[in-house]
Amino acid sequence: MFRKIEDFERTWAHESEATLKILRALSEGSLGQSAAPGGRSLGRLAWHLTLTLPEMMKEAGLPVAGPPQDAPLPALAEIIREYEISAGAVGAEVKGKWTDAMLAEAIPMYGEQWPRGVVLTVLISHQAHHRGQMTVLMRQAGLRVPGVYGPAREDWAALGMPPQE
Repeated sequence: MFRKIEDFERTWAHESEATLKILRALSEGSLGQSAAPGGRSLGRLAWHLTLTLPEMMKEAGLPVAGPPQDAPLPALAEIIREYEISAGAVGAEVKGKWTDAMLAEAIPMYGEQWPRGVVLTVLISHQAHHRGQMTVLMRQAGLRVPGVYGPAREDWAALGMPPQE
């Protein structure tokens, strides 16, 4: 749970950039890649991450710019653009409207009571969870996976080292 806005800002800057690295590594043709029939595709996962930012922040009482939940899946460039706008708005709204003291206050979230600091932690964990799903689908689609928390397989070769097993 976050206890300081400054800590969230620093983490959010890294995590939202990590999501953008994944989104920018997609191709328009890869958006239909899914693990199984009926499973979420790369495009749906990317759009879900984008739609979650305004949805979750609205639930937490912070209006964040972004597309409505029922917005249809757009082209990749629009997904990236909307994600950039919403991710920037999350950082600005949290910094501008919440204080360190407010992070410990419980608010209604999805039928439960969550401290605001937990809301921010869940937002980040949610993104990391779906980025992990996306990297598997990216490999299946033949895309290069960018390193997020460290080198990806292809990054080791660029460093002149064999990929780790």
